[in-house]
Amino acid sequence: MEPRNPRVRWLVVFILAVVWMGAVVARLGYLQLFRYSDYLSKAQRQQLRVRETTPKRGSIFDRNGHELAVSLPVDYCFADSSEINDPDMVANLLSRVLNVPPEEIGAKLTEPHPFPVLARKLTPEVAERIEALNLRGIYVQKEPERVYPQRSLASQVIGYVNVDQQGQGGIEYALDKLIRGKPGRALVTKDARRRGVDRSEVAAQPGANVTLTLDENIQYIAEKELAQAISDTQAKSGSIVIEDPNSGELLALANWPTFDSNDPSDFPDDVRMNRAVAAAYEPGSTFKVITLSSAFENDVATPSDLVDCQNGSIVVAGRLIHDWHPFGTLTVANVLAHSSDVGSIKIALRDGASNLYQTARKFGIGELTGIDLPGENRGLFRPLEHWTASSIGSIAIGQEVSVTPVQITTVISAIANGGLLYRPHVRKFVGGGPATGIERASDSEPAPRRVLDSRIAATMRELMAGVILEGTGKPAALNGWTDAGKSGTAQKIDPTTGRYSPDKYVTSFVGFAPVSDPAVTILVVLDSPIGAHHGGEVAGPIFRRVAEQVLQYLNTPHDIPVVPAVEMAARRREASNPDASEDSDQLQTAGDHRLQKRSTAAPVPAIEAESEVPSAAPTVEFGGGPAITVPRLSGQSVRGVTEACSKLGLTPVLVGTGFALDQSPQAGARVNRGTRVVVRFGRPGKYVPADSQGGGD
Repeated sequence: MEPRNPRVRWLVVFILAVVWMGAVVARLGYLQLFRYSDYLSKAQRQQLRVRETTPKRGSIFDRNGHELAVSLPVDYCFADSSEINDPDMVANLLSRVLNVPPEEIGAKLTEPHPFPVLARKLTPEVAERIEALNLRGIYVQKEPERVYPQRSLASQVIGYVNVDQQGQGGIEYALDKLIRGKPGRALVTKDARRRGVDRSEVAAQPGANVTLTLDENIQYIAEKELAQAISDTQAKSGSIVIEDPNSGELLALANWPTFDSNDPSDFPDDVRMNRAVAAAYEPGSTFKVITLSSAFENDVATPSDLVDCQNGSIVVAGRLIHDWHPFGTLTVANVLAHSSDVGSIKIALRDGASNLYQTARKFGIGELTGIDLPGENRGLFRPLEHWTASSIGSIAIGQEVSVTPVQITTVISAIANGGLLYRPHVRKFVGGGPATGIERASDSEPAPRRVLDSRIAATMRELMAGVILEGTGKPAALNGWTDAGKSGTAQKIDPTTGRYSPDKYVTSFVGFAPVSDPAVTILVVLDSPIGAHHGGEVAGPIFRRVAEQVLQYLNTPHDIPVVPAVEMAARRREASNPDASEDSDQLQTAGDHRLQKRSTAAPVPAIEAESEVPSAAPTVEFGGGPAITVPRLSGQSVRGVTEACSKLGLTPVLVGTGFALDQSPQAGARVNRGTRVVVRFGRPGKYVPADSQGGGD
């Protein structure tokens, strides 16, 4: 046999080597090009351990820079499971220090998480004892812990955080992305035996600070008075809202019951709810402000028009509705002052369902206010096409419609400021400290929306001042400041029968002060007070106490003289009459006489003044009778002029603030009952020009 050529053998070896090398290169190329990311992640999982570090949340301040929520460093204990060889031994040793069963610690050590947290909020003594054990894989480090220095103050507004420092309510939740910051990362590189060989860290970025429109002192006043009211009335819950009517800034949002933001888990969900924005209720008589605003806007009524209140009952589309008092004939102004249901319904019937619906919608009824807090309730206001034939009778007096406390507060603020509807808000600054905010909330606030003509708003302010002076709001009269408002007493629906409960009410009072230059709008709402339940009688005094303290705190100038305490107490005892006004009975009697005289002639129409007195007449008669001598009003305060005119049956038109400088008609003139008396106010020696109208835009 002939031996093979060596060259052939070398060629075969070369070909095999090329094939082998090609296979290796192909495999390497496949791994590098197509499987690189898979193997890289596997290597990192084996070699790197990543632990997130919690960022420091931004602080929350009130409008004056007082801390409402801060983050402070506290010790916590965590484990690196890969470094622990005997979990049972470690669990037994730690259990003696932490006072936790060893089984619970052992379960955490064996869970799949690479860095399980064993304990938080450690005291310095406990942290030192853990470090003294010198256990491999057990570490003690600092992490930011959320602390609320004022505990329950404004807790529903501020909110709270969970164990992972994530916002869970209020501003903490609404602005969580801004306040939370960005977490850091700690990277530990380990060798094959899982021993640490390298460590690096990316620092966490702290969150932005937030400054609120709330005033800590005003919030305290509101919460203190609300707690006292709950104690006095045994009401189930309640809210007090205080707003700057000229900007929409909320100065206080108080709720009861309340909770401690430091320990939110100790309280049920309904306690943590912000009732001022989430709890809807039927507004009752406070809605009559919208009813009359609509009638004035559509020129179907004037304040001096007469309304036959039919001795306290009316039938609307076959449904009998009773008034809270058997009124006779009242002026439109007194319909609001004495809160006549029948009078309000007859005014609404003249106005029409469509007009009332459109006006209420303009005021934001049935819509979200857009407040920068979570969980807002839009309330209930059915579309016009879903109203029944009798719905106008219910809605005119605040039934078949529901609102939140913040909604009705914004409505009254619009009347107070001259007809502009602002978006209520609690955020003032974002970023930096309270004095170095990089973003003002007002910069992003939408422009206010005009919802009512300024002249109609001025008329409504005058009528709401009448509620305080001679109507259901007498218990809410302030000492040293003029105020205007409206009481509300709404029956609650009984869930078992679906009908209005005979003994469960939502009691409220809403108003603003001073009348000519409003500084605050305040709403008081109490759910199911026991015993007395009329809004003026129960919520009115709470409004008064809150308003006087807040105005004093804000250094709001007095616009009427301060009455001595003894005299003021006597006046308030007189005003605490359950019928809210002695004048109501006298007015009723006069109305009955007029009604009897008319009964022999023809039925009284819904609103009668149009057929009796031309609306353009400078003097408006209502009720006839002998001529009245106009008194001398010079030098009197706003309240003094109002009281003097009201006693004589004259209608005061107040212009400016301070003390009366001149009047028209002049003192001594003989005029008819109901005549408008224009009185200009100012400081002695200073003339008030005609266009400087108090309470205008």
